[in-house]
Parts: sequence; C-alpha cells; structure tokens
Amino acid sequence: MTDSADSPSFRLAYVPGVTPAKWVRIWRERLPDTPLTLLQVTPAEASDVLRDRTADAAFVRLPVDRTVFSAIPLYTEATVVVVPKDHLITAAEEITLDDLADEVVLHPLDDVIGWEQPPGEAAFERPATTEDAIELVASNIGVLVVPQSLARLHHRRDLTYRTVVDAPRSDIALSWPEEATTDLVEDLIGIVRGRTVNSTRGRAQQAPAKETKEAKERQPRKAQPGGAPRNSAGGRAGGGAKSGGAGRRGTGGGKPRRRS
Repeated sequence: MTDSADSPSFRLAYVPGVTPAKWVRIWRERLPDTPLTLLQVTPAEASDVLRDRTADAAFVRLPVDRTVFSAIPLYTEATVVVVPKDHLITAAEEITLDDLADEVVLHPLDDVIGWEQPPGEAAFERPATTEDAIELVASNIGVLVVPQSLARLHHRRDLTYRTVVDAPRSDIALSWPEEATTDLVEDLIGIVRGRTVNSTRGRAQQAPAKETKEAKERQPRKAQPGGAPRNSAGGRAGGGAKSGGAGRRGTGGGKPRRRS
C-alpha cells in the first residue's frame, strides 16, 4: 500500500501453507527503498484484506471472485491424507479415495479442498480448524485430507502422510483488486513470474530511452580501419584530398630499381 508519493510501502498477505520467502528476498534486492510487510491471514480472510486495502496483494487459494480480483495461478499442490505412523495406509506410497471409504475422515470448518462430497465416513463433529483436526488424527480419532503444504506446516513426529492421487487439488495464486493494479503490483507480478531485472515491468527497472538521430549526429565519428576519422567532406581529418603524386615511393612513376 502506498502511504505517500515520497515513502511508498507494500503489504503482502498470504494464507497458511504458502512460503513467500523467495519472492520476499527478490523484492528486497530489487526494491530496497520500498518496505514489504507480510501479513498472514486465514483463507477466509484473504478476500477481506484485499477488499478493504489492508493488503495490496495476497497469495491465496483459488477460487477468488474474478469480478473483483485479478489472479495469476502460480502452482497446484498435491493432496495428501494425514495418518498416524502405524496406520495401515502407510504400507502404500500412494492411495485413492476408495482406500478411505472405511475411514473416519475429519472435515474441519476451515477446509480448503472444497469437496462436493468428502470421502469416507463423517466424524461426529467437525473440528474448528485444520490444526485441531491434526490433534484428533494424533489421537486416532480419524484421518485428515489436506494440501501437502498444510501437512508439512502441521508436521508431527507421530504422524505422516500419503498422496491421494485422485483427490481434488488446491491451486495457489497471486491476487489483488483489479482496480488497484499499481506499479508496485506490476513489480511483484514480475518477481513471481520469474522475470529478470531488465524485463521486470513497473518502476523497478526502466528501459533506456532510444537514442535520437540528432544525438547520434552530435557524437564523434569513429575512425575508419587503418586511418584517421573521416571529415564531413569525405576526406581524412586534418588533410584535404590527395594530390596526384602524393604518397608514391620515389620521385618517378616507374618501378623501383632492383638491388644488385
């Protein structure tokens, strides 16, 4: 968010599971005079902080309201099931939703998968948060299906996870209010898309202006190979046109005499 024309700053929100460290580092290298403030928000809060301009942009989970926000998809996460380390599921490297048919599958209120119909058997009560659901998995109350980054975020030594190959996946995107596509937002877009400094849009790196014809004419002319620079009349600088016999060996026009 720009506080003033003289002291700009930028606020970047992100949801749990997203690790913005790499992009933040590049921002601070390229825009050292523009402070970047990070704001961690829940998936439900992400749209609100963009609407009320608490944040200028955010790393969010899709979908977003495309009538209000612009979004650039960045990557898609694998979906995993979190289970105790001694669970039968751990015998396989990958599983399918059918393998969860007889399991109690916890469905927290902050779920980000967006199921049409969650797999397995429903728990007696929905946990309030993913973190609460992780505690229930550790207590052998059920299993939990989440994006892989959330399984890593809530890692415990007594739990592990396996990929669910046919489960819906979660897409991470950079989003911002469409009507607030500022120069600093363009700078961030360039960073997350991997543009180099010279190709980054916005004010971080301006392309040099093209040289005008008049400026070229004012520059000293380069010397021709093997001689002095030519003047505007086509002769050599400092000298005029050649005389008829100037520059020839000897005084006559014949061949040089042989040595005996």
